[in-house]
Amino acid sequence: MSSRITIGLLSLALSTAALAHAKQGGGPSPQEQTRMDQQNAALKEMLKPALKLPMSPASIAVKPPATPGWAMGMVSWVAASKDGLTYLLQRGDKADPVIAVDRNGNIVRSWGKGMYTMPHAIRVDPQGNIWTTDASSSMVYKFKPDGTLLMKIEVGGQPASCANNFCSTTDVAFARDGHVFISDGYRNARILEYTSDGKKVNEWGKAGTGPGEFRLPHSIQIDERGIIYVADRENGRIQRFDRSGKFLGEWTQYGKTFGLVLVGDALWLSTIPRGPNSAPGWLIKINRDSGALGGFVDSEGNHGAAVMQNGDLLLAPGPNQIPQRYRSSQ
Repeated sequence: MSSRITIGLLSLALSTAALAHAKQGGGPSPQEQTRMDQQNAALKEMLKPALKLPMSPASIAVKPPATPGWAMGMVSWVAASKDGLTYLLQRGDKADPVIAVDRNGNIVRSWGKGMYTMPHAIRVDPQGNIWTTDASSSMVYKFKPDGTLLMKIEVGGQPASCANNFCSTTDVAFARDGHVFISDGYRNARILEYTSDGKKVNEWGKAGTGPGEFRLPHSIQIDERGIIYVADRENGRIQRFDRSGKFLGEWTQYGKTFGLVLVGDALWLSTIPRGPNSAPGWLIKINRDSGALGGFVDSEGNHGAAVMQNGDLLLAPGPNQIPQRYRSSQ
């Protein structure tokens, strides 16, 4: 594993990620482009009469420490803990990759320098532990909230040539029994299941467009019933499965989804129209069973998202690579 954070990819490199996808099968065919255009038009029409949630975005302003030369790079993903802290996973080489901040932007703690090549997703499990994925090295780390390393899972299986450092794991989710589900989306198209102590027990999925097939599974969640939700990003859909990988259904109406957040009966989507990764989009709330639209807010810089205990929404990297917090404006 590379021991440094790659310099020069401090932006989200969404276009770079698209190049990584191109290695998996290239750009859309004319027929697929027509279908994408139709889906995008239908999504915009669906949102016109929909409930626009009364939430206003504000920058998550991190107060820099006194350390000379300290600077954050692009924040790839964001997570929220029950104690009100916000966890940022950033890609710059002049600050620790994992940064925990309070509501006022003060850095409470940080860690992880030298452990990552391409930091990708960060999550908080039900016990309050912090998990991260690396889109290049395939390493999935589990930390205590204070940054103590508890476990590492080397997923492996990535190609020998990792173009632009996008060739491996994208996200992680947690089942009620402690099992861990990992989406391995860049250059692979699979979901992996591990026990709570890091032993691999199952793997499923393959490249393609059919049920149970993926073109960049980019985010994953699992509910208390064992239903798994996967953002199949480049196929423009959210697929649903049982724990064994049996296909249960899909939603194709919500665009190109980068991030999923499950909160009770609601599934939040960080999504954009199908097409260029830099397009503005939405944070959309849907029903986890029916897929029915429950509301949305406009957003820019969509990638990772989170929901705080009080219902505030978090988004990274955000417009101009400034992470956002959406608060109720009522």
